[in-house]
Amino acid sequence: MPDLATVRYAVEGHVCTLTMDRPEVANAQDTQLIDDLDAAFDAAGADDEVRVVVLTGAGRHFSSGHDLKALVGDVEPDEWRRMRDTPEGRFQHEKVMYFDRCLRIRDFPKPTIAAVNGSCVAAGLMLACMCDLIVAADDAVFSNPVLRMTGAAVEILVEPWEMPPRKAKEFLLAAEKFSADEAEKLGMVNRVVPADRLLAEAHELAERIAKVPPATAQVVKRSINKTLDLMGQRDAWDYHFMAHHWMHNTATALEALEARKAKGSMSEVFAEHREE
Repeated sequence: MPDLATVRYAVEGHVCTLTMDRPEVANAQDTQLIDDLDAAFDAAGADDEVRVVVLTGAGRHFSSGHDLKALVGDVEPDEWRRMRDTPEGRFQHEKVMYFDRCLRIRDFPKPTIAAVNGSCVAAGLMLACMCDLIVAADDAVFSNPVLRMTGAAVEILVEPWEMPPRKAKEFLLAAEKFSADEAEKLGMVNRVVPADRLLAEAHELAERIAKVPPATAQVVKRSINKTLDLMGQRDAWDYHFMAHHWMHNTATALEALEARKAKGSMSEVFAEHREE
C-alpha cells in the first residue's frame, strides 16, 4: 500500500477505492493531492487483484477544483508555484501537473468510476470526467465558473464532450450549476443515487464490471477511447490547452491575477464572483 498524505487507499476484493482526503478545503487539488493521486493510480495499476478503481472525495464535496490558495494565496510557495513566475514555467506546471496527470487517469488501463458527492467544480469536474463512469449522489452539483475569473475554463475542456455544444456554451458562459439529475439527462452522469448510498452503489457497479476479464475490459476501454480520439477529442483538448495559455497571458488575465493577489483572502476572491 502506498504511503499517501492526502488520499485514502483501500482495496476490497477486486475494487480499489481512492478517497481524496482534504475535506477541510473541499478536496481542493494542491501539489500533494495531485502527486498522491498519481501514486495511488500507479499502485492500483500494478496490483493484479485490482480490476476497477473508484474515485471519490471525503466529506461533503467531491472536489472544489485547483487549490487557488496554494497557487496565489499567502502561503509558502512550493517548487511548482515558483515556476509559475514566467509564462514558460506556468505552461510547464499546468502541462505536467494538470493536463498530463488527468490524461493518465483517462488512459488508465483499468475501468474507473467517479463517485461524486456534493460540489464538483472546475478542475474537480475535469478530474471526474477523466473516469470512465460517473455515479452521482442526488445532492451533487456540477459547475465551472472559471470564465468569470478571466480563465478560459480549465486545462482540459471536457464540456463539449460531456453535453451538447449549446448546453456546454450555456454551462460555461452563464456559469450555470447543473444538478445531478440535469447532468444525468445530458449524459454526463451514468446514474444518480441517494447520497447515503453513493459508495455502496458505486461499489456494486464496480463489482459487476470486475466480472469482466481484465484483458477484455482493457481492450474495450482502449477501443472506445480511440474512437473518441478519432472523433477529435485529443486534438480538441490539445488545442484548448494552448488557447487556455494564450488567455493566461492577455492583459485581461494578468490584471485579474494581480487583483486576486491583492485580496486579503481567497474568500474575497470567490465572493467577488458569486451570484447575488
